[in-house]
Parts: sequence; structure tokens; C-alpha cells
Amino acid sequence: MLLGVNIDHIAVLREARKINDPDPLDAISLVKRAGAHQITIHLREDRRHINDDDARKIIENSALPVNMECSINSEIIEKVIALHPHRITLVPEKREEVTTEGGLDVIKNFQSIKAISDELQKQQIELSLFIDPDPKVVQATHELNAQWIELHTGLYANVYAMLSSNLSRSSHSIKALELDRNSLHVKLQNALEALRQSAKKAHFLGLKVAAGHGLNYQNVKEIKSIEEIIELNIGQSIIARSVFTGLENAIKEMMEVLR
Repeated sequence: MLLGVNIDHIAVLREARKINDPDPLDAISLVKRAGAHQITIHLREDRRHINDDDARKIIENSALPVNMECSINSEIIEKVIALHPHRITLVPEKREEVTTEGGLDVIKNFQSIKAISDELQKQQIELSLFIDPDPKVVQATHELNAQWIELHTGLYANVYAMLSSNLSRSSHSIKALELDRNSLHVKLQNALEALRQSAKKAHFLGLKVAAGHGLNYQNVKEIKSIEEIIELNIGQSIIARSVFTGLENAIKEMMEVLR
């Protein structure tokens, strides 16, 4: 399975103090040396972490393919196409959100995305759409001539985290606690099944399938069992682990889990 390492959170740390360190550019050689397959960055409209200069330097200097996430905003699209990354992944974006909250509404934005898709084909840039696991959305993505989908794993990751946490016994009876856990187990299996079915449909249609959002060293094990998913894009959990182990070791640990 391929691993794309999202290095946005290195820039988040830099922007916390508005200084020059740490520089995301310094990560690209470490990501390659650790055995990962792709650099992923998100150029947001508000430039809250990765900025234009970061993006330019990373694309110019990376020995690995660069997957650039961005919104369908025309100004952003123009800038990103000019940088000519290996792949552009279109994502939804809200200024007030902490992180991307769901998949792109492909059906509502079909015509806008079609125009972007046509331009990327001319520029020979791969197109991926970050979508919720829904067969209808997968079908629409295929009609837009995208090469990839990236399935949003946020619901799965959130339910997994709730199930893994210790529910307070002070506010729940033992019986209620078990009911909560049973309900969460059902939600987890439903979320996994939606990912499986969407991945199967995408593969059947000839789309390459990636997945990401909220994945970490624990919950990724279920996702890697879906054979149609050939790539994962993971950022925050790897960067968080790197604070204690170093970035190269953190990536190697994730690669070991994926094996």
C-alpha cells in the first residue's frame, strides 16, 4: 500500500509563533528516506499553514510526487495549476473549520469541477476528488474523468475513537455503557462497509482509490484490509508521533503498520 505523508502540520507548528521554523521543505528528504511514496500538502484559501512559497519550493525540490489539495475556488485553482504538481485533489473548504469536515459535493458542483477536470487533462495533471463514501458520488466522479478518488474516512475515525475511549461510569450504568458500545460497534461496521462498497465500485469503474482523514497507527489497520484502496494520505498522527520519535522513525512505524 502506498503512503502519502501530509506535512501541513509542520507548517501549523511554524505558524503558531509566526517564525521561520520548522520549515516544511526540510521534511521532503526525510519522507523519501523513510520509504513513503508521496508528499501531500493543502494550499488553503486562508493560507493558515502551507503558503504559496512553501508549495513552490516543495514542488520544485521534491524527489517524490506531490499531491496538492485545494478547493475549487477559481483563484486557488489558477495558482495550483501554475505550480504543476503531480496530482491535484479537490476538497471542500470552509474558513471556520479546524480541518476538512466532509467530502466534496461532486453532484452540486459538477459543472465547476468538469471545467477544472478538462483543464487538468490539458496540463497532464492527475485529478483526484475527496469524497464521502457514497456509490452515487463515485459514479459522478467517474463521469468527471477523474483518475482518483480519495475516500473521506472521518466518520470511521471518529466512531473508532469514541469506541476506544473509556466512557465515564459515573454517568452511565453498566447496561447503558454496553448499549452505547453496541451502538458504536454497529456504526463502525456501517462506516467500514460504506468505505468497502465505494472502493469496490470505484475500482470497477477504473478509478484509483485512496483514503484519508483522521487515520492513525491504531485505526488504519481496518482500512488497509480493503484491497481496492491502494493509497493512504496521513498527516496529523505521523507529525504528532514525530515530536517524540523524529519524523523518519514516525513514518517508518506507519509503513510497518501498513505492511
